[in-house]
Amino acid sequence: MSLVLTENRAHLRILKLNRPEVRNAMSGPMMAELMAALDAAEVDRDVRGVIFTGEGSAFCGGLDVEELKAMAARSPEQHRADATAFANMLERIYLFPKPTFAAVNGHAVGAGAGMVCAADFAVQDAKAKVGFTEAKIGFVAAVVAVFVMRQLPEKHARDLLLSARLLGAEEAARMGLVNEAAAEGQALARALELAEAVTANAPMSLRVTKQMLADAPHQSLQEGLKQAAELNAAARASGSLKEGVASFLEKRAADWNAVAER
Repeated sequence: MSLVLTENRAHLRILKLNRPEVRNAMSGPMMAELMAALDAAEVDRDVRGVIFTGEGSAFCGGLDVEELKAMAARSPEQHRADATAFANMLERIYLFPKPTFAAVNGHAVGAGAGMVCAADFAVQDAKAKVGFTEAKIGFVAAVVAVFVMRQLPEKHARDLLLSARLLGAEEAARMGLVNEAAAEGQALARALELAEAVTANAPMSLRVTKQMLADAPHQSLQEGLKQAAELNAAARASGSLKEGVASFLEKRAADWNAVAER
């Protein structure tokens, strides 16, 4: 049985975590399938955005209980390898060159909440809760904290990581952990609407902007402006700009498929 189900909706690809019997708990094999699915989505020119969601009543209930039980018997090298694999997965989502969307259909805890933070956009179902509960069991939310601190002001990050409390959709949206609170049962539908609007834009522009945003926290003002000038100059000479301007003047939809650098 596939641990990640794949479905295409026009130029969008839905990746659905598929372990509903354990609330889509994250495991090593699931991470491997998710990484492979992202690799396939990246090279598919027909895919312009990826949506993550969960099968059943949960988005992702955190790390698999069996893997938690097995931690006591693992060596330091195995612990490091497991942590690195999880970090690599969240980094892959965060740096994915196409827009990513989390349709939080149910509870997103620990690893699931980390996926929410790593995605570009997140829509949370009214009945869903999201949070980082690692401290409740003596774990440390070290990997997900990297993404939490990129998404939230420090006071909010301290609140969530130290209290280990769960947030409802309205509070999560007010805090900025997710973009929107959706009506019950409508998270995927709303994420699809949002994805359609975002991916109507030029794929090259989205890809370059995502990379620029990821680089920004590491740069000084001078470094940021130097990179911005280079990116701006490249965009001015791009086929995307040529097509975008032509479609605007001709009052038609842009044909991004005809642009080589997409």
